[in-house]
Amino acid sequence: MRMKLSRQTVSLILLGIVAVGCGRQGTDSGASESRPAPTVDAARLLAASGDKENWLTHGRTYDEQRFSTLDQVSTGNVSELGLAWHFDIPTKRGVEATPIIVDGRMFVTGSWSILYALDAATGRELWQFDPKVDKAWARYGCCDVVNRGVAVWGDSVFLGTFDGYLVAIDAASGEERWRTDTIGRKPPYTITGAPRVIDGLVIIGNGGAEFGVRGYVSAYSAETGALVWRFHTVPGNPEAGFENDAMAEAAKTWKGEWWTFGGGGTVWDSMAYDPELKLLYIGTGNGSPWNQGIRSPGGGDNLFLSSIVALRPDSGEYVWHYQTTPGETWDYTATQHLVLAELEIDGTTRSVIMQAPKNGFFYVLDRETGEFLSAKNYVPVNWATHIDPDSGRPVEIADARWPGKPPHLQLPGPLGGHNWHPMSFSPATGLVYIPAQELPFVYGDEAEFQFKDGAWNTGANMAFASFPTDEATFAAVKASMKGRLLAWDPVKQAAAWSFEHAGPWNGGVLSTSGGLVFQGTADAHFAAYDASTGEQLWKFFSQTGVVAAPVSYSIDGEQFVAVAAGWGGSYALAYGGVMATDSEARVGRVLAFKLNAEGALPPVLPFPPSPVKPPEPTAAPETVAAGFHAYTTYCIVCHGDHAQSSGLTPNLRYTPALASTELWSSIVRDGVRAQLGMPGYSDLIDADMAEAIRAYVIAEANSERDSAYYESVGGE
Repeated sequence: MRMKLSRQTVSLILLGIVAVGCGRQGTDSGASESRPAPTVDAARLLAASGDKENWLTHGRTYDEQRFSTLDQVSTGNVSELGLAWHFDIPTKRGVEATPIIVDGRMFVTGSWSILYALDAATGRELWQFDPKVDKAWARYGCCDVVNRGVAVWGDSVFLGTFDGYLVAIDAASGEERWRTDTIGRKPPYTITGAPRVIDGLVIIGNGGAEFGVRGYVSAYSAETGALVWRFHTVPGNPEAGFENDAMAEAAKTWKGEWWTFGGGGTVWDSMAYDPELKLLYIGTGNGSPWNQGIRSPGGGDNLFLSSIVALRPDSGEYVWHYQTTPGETWDYTATQHLVLAELEIDGTTRSVIMQAPKNGFFYVLDRETGEFLSAKNYVPVNWATHIDPDSGRPVEIADARWPGKPPHLQLPGPLGGHNWHPMSFSPATGLVYIPAQELPFVYGDEAEFQFKDGAWNTGANMAFASFPTDEATFAAVKASMKGRLLAWDPVKQAAAWSFEHAGPWNGGVLSTSGGLVFQGTADAHFAAYDASTGEQLWKFFSQTGVVAAPVSYSIDGEQFVAVAAGWGGSYALAYGGVMATDSEARVGRVLAFKLNAEGALPPVLPFPPSPVKPPEPTAAPETVAAGFHAYTTYCIVCHGDHAQSSGLTPNLRYTPALASTELWSSIVRDGVRAQLGMPGYSDLIDADMAEAIRAYVIAEANSERDSAYYESVGGE
């Protein structure tokens, strides 16, 4: 096939070649060597709210407010913000990390759990730590090979790896100190979340509920890596006995043989800590499988799924819980950001914990007792009418509980009204700033469900997750998918303002004493908003989508605002191709801004045209249909709806492997590219199924939409 490239395109490519190696922009003054080695102890973490220079823990402070008291950059001068430096992470997979800044050093992770230490003033790389994640482990990830960050205690940095290790690294040198296996080498457990450290204990959870695991959270000695305690979030087989009284009580809310399916409830993201009450708060995930009719036939609340759970951080002892979605069956996790604050409610100051979980309701609870105080939907919902003010339980709409019933179109869907992208609370305005979204989904039973080890076990027919092919319906679905920055009043339980984005899956949020809110977007921008009104005051073209949350810190009297950019995650993988934004998944990057800086990013390199035209479709319709079912079961979550990748993973429509049954099978079944991140599936996909998937992808590659694409790039 002959490619037609314009002179302008060739010039841009040449400019990009010249720019190779310049991604780590910034002149190093040697200041990093003059700074003391970074150390963090309990006193520093407890005083973090008054530490303007650093960002010491995932949410800046134990209360996870993500509010910076810096005010040098303000509503009056934010228009003068410029790029101070950028650092390119050599990946095009999702970047979700919150950077940690300690004494002039920044610690930030990219995909495959690789950790980078940078000079926070210049962006110069100090060292890099690669935990050597087994890339075949990618098959156990629901939502990209991402990592949301690290924790620092003493002079060590703590990293959870995608394949389930907790690693301690020397903060000054980048040398590994110890490594602990947190999962007993049991796939399909993964780790994508950031650890927290409380009084020398490193606390980490895990993921894997879609694949059939039993969730838990664990605490390890920061000094040795030894396990100190573990709290399971759902009960195991009663015949084996229960680990504690909490599990015995939780088992009373389950039916059937749930333990054979794992149960779920994974603690894959948010935590918060109240040092005065000495309570650790964790958010728990969805059921495994999603379909409660399979997981727990006959119903039940299924504790502690989709719950906020309070534990003693020194022992893991259960204290209280509140369940946001009893009998969870929609992938409505409560792992979303937990925020502690003091609010005046009905004339009384209350110590509260707040959350906007996937299910679409914003919750305010008393954080000492777990008492339900209020809840109101922050996005449109059609699975429940409201939360009962007396019981604190949702009043469900009958048709929404879909197992055993006809398919149901629902808001929110499994990607939630708010996903993992952190929200922020500003004590100055009293508002919570939420990366909110509207993403509908059709739930329906998977016919003849059979549990498969290491497979995507939801009990839902994932073919319903595929967008319609006719243009009119597709346009209507696309129009219904929305994203916004939402300022929410947690006392009034009402929106104060909102800023509408081009679509969903936008970045986490930072608020500051300068009266600003910062957020990145899916359409490749990073922007600042007036925290009181929502007016957009400044924006910067980031060249790639931003899903991570920003931070702010100060060096030598200058305020920096920094964010890790890189388009990725579950929405980008599955739907980023068919629901394209202006974002292109080509680079991971850390961007740092300060007033009056004049840095610039290298030129945007265009995607090369597709190198291979796919074979002509020859398979029978029934083979293509079988391939569609298999594709939506095993492939859609990484390679995209209608085999249309967003660029995070290879676009199967244009792979040379389509031309050869043998080559295709060697990749799909035998795993010849396992260490490139494409593991083999011979245990789940036989030769006939692999060939049916190939037939389906060929059919998609020859669709009318693709024919237009070929003409646009000059393909023949």
